Amino acid sequence: MVSVSIIGAAGRMGRSLIQAAVDRDDMHVAAALEHDQSPFLGTDAGLLAGGQPLNVPIASDLAGVIAAADVAIDFTRPEPTMAMLDEAVKQGKAAVIGTTGLSDEQKARITDAARSVPVVFAANFSVGVTVSLRLLEMAAKTLGDAYDVEVIEAHHRHKVDAPSGTALKMGEVLADALGRDLKSCAVYGREGHTGERDAKTIGFETIRGGDIVGDHTVLFAGIGERIEITHKASSRMTFASGAVRAAAWVADKPAGLYDMTDVLGL
Repeated sequence: MVSVSIIGAAGRMGRSLIQAAVDRDDMHVAAALEHDQSPFLGTDAGLLAGGQPLNVPIASDLAGVIAAADVAIDFTRPEPTMAMLDEAVKQGKAAVIGTTGLSDEQKARITDAARSVPVVFAANFSVGVTVSLRLLEMAAKTLGDAYDVEVIEAHHRHKVDAPSGTALKMGEVLADALGRDLKSCAVYGREGHTGERDAKTIGFETIRGGDIVGDHTVLFAGIGERIEITHKASSRMTFASGAVRAAAWVADKPAGLYDMTDVLGL
C-alpha cells in the first residue's frame, strides 16, 4: 500500500487528486496540505473532495505532511512546489510534480533534486497526452520543414500561465524532431503587420475562457492539405488518475528524474 500526501488539497486539482487516490485499492491518502490562511484547515480531506471521511484533516505543516507519506503529489504553483521539493529532498521522499509555469531555474532545481530522490515531473499526466506526444514526434519527423506547425491550446478562465505547460511540452517535442531550438523559433501570438510566416517557426495560440479543462491541437499546414492532432480533456480526473498512477509507480524507484513515458513503459 502506497501512502500519498496531497499538496494544495483544497484546489480544483487537489480535490481531484484526493478522489483519484481514494479510488485505488493500492493507495491511501495519509496527509493533505494547504497554506496557513486557508479556510479549509482542519476539514477532512475526504469530505472536501466530495467523498467519505478519511480522518485526514487539512493541515498547514509542510514538514509533517511530507513525513506522513511515501510520495508527495503537487499540482500547485511554482513557489510552493519548490518548498515541497526542498522538504522532500530533506526527508528522502519521492515526489510527483504536475505544476506548470516553472522557470528554467526552477526546472533545474527539480533536476538537481532528482539526484537525491525519485521525481516524476510532467507537463501533463494524461495517458492520452503522453501518447499524443509520441504521435507528434513521428508526424514532425515525417513531414519535416514542408509543413508549417502551429500549437493551439484552450483552458479555463482561472489558469494563470500561458501557454500551457502541455503546449510548451508539445513545442519542445516538435522542435527536437525538426532539429530546431524552441527558444529561438517559437512565436507566441501575432498582431499587426507581421510579414510572411517564417517557415522555421513554431506558433502558439492561447485561448482562456469558461470551464475548459484542457484542449490542445497541433496543426501541420502544408500545401493542399492539413493534418491536425488533437487531445481534449473533459475532466480533471484524467490528469489526477495519471498522477496517482505515477505515485504508485515511483514509490519504490531509485533516485532519478522520470516522466509519464517512464510510468507507462513507453
